[in-house]
Amino acid sequence: MTILINTPNGNIGRPLAEALLAAGESLVVIQRDPSKVADLAARGARVVAGSIDDPATLERAFEGVHAAFWLTPPAYRPDFGAWTSGTAKTAATAAAKAGVARVVVLSSIGAHNDGNGPVTLMRHVEEAFRAQLPNVLALRPAYFMENFLGNLGTIRSDGAWYMPQPADTKMPLVATRDIARVAAEELRATWSGHRYRGIHGPEDLSMGEVADILTGVLERNVSFVSVPLEGALDGMRGAGVPEFVVSLYRGMLEGLGNGRMVPAEPRSAQTTTPTSFATFAREVLRPAFAS
Repeated sequence: MTILINTPNGNIGRPLAEALLAAGESLVVIQRDPSKVADLAARGARVVAGSIDDPATLERAFEGVHAAFWLTPPAYRPDFGAWTSGTAKTAATAAAKAGVARVVVLSSIGAHNDGNGPVTLMRHVEEAFRAQLPNVLALRPAYFMENFLGNLGTIRSDGAWYMPQPADTKMPLVATRDIARVAAEELRATWSGHRYRGIHGPEDLSMGEVADILTGVLERNVSFVSVPLEGALDGMRGAGVPEFVVSLYRGMLEGLGNGRMVPAEPRSAQTTTPTSFATFAREVLRPAFAS
């Protein structure tokens, strides 16, 4: 089977590419700079040089493909909403023209609710593919455990990290390697129709519980501090984040605090993945914190 990945170098795309090659699948990847995937090419992947928003690149990439994985990268640009929807429609058109049998789209928890900023845009991506292809699966993963890598700076300096959400609100957390594993499983399987699958990690945790785990793993006192939304947005501005990005993320941060960023799919054996936050903290966060 020939499988396409449009983002082969991220926390999800790279382990997915390696899993598919290890399973003996034929792989096609799109990469603006082919040197960044030279190792995949050496293992037999076909590399299509170009941009994922270029129709000619997409037409070349989808040729002969049976199944595809589509992930919208965080392109920080003022027209991100229009770019995201337009690129998805262009990709869906190319996939339909090529006769691609199945597409797995990376979406997010909270995509079913309006007002969640870039997360709600993921529903538009789902809809773009469903409008043109008969077999589409939207994966809706939880909050990435890898996001905590971005909090290590203030944990080092303050012994704390800061977010605009209640400390006692539980939410699912998932390791991106588990998302890649689920994506590989679905890309290699035979199924039909328009489907959704949540990916929720092994348990729901509050930020207070996360702080307790980090305290044990990092061997220092770690606290979570709930801050007002406007304070969090001002912090982004103070860090030099452009105003259009701050505006984009306002809805998502609001959703974390008011209950909009929740799964549409209930927790089940299918949505539960194995990597616990404690395991992730030991294997990933502790070495990063020590470096």
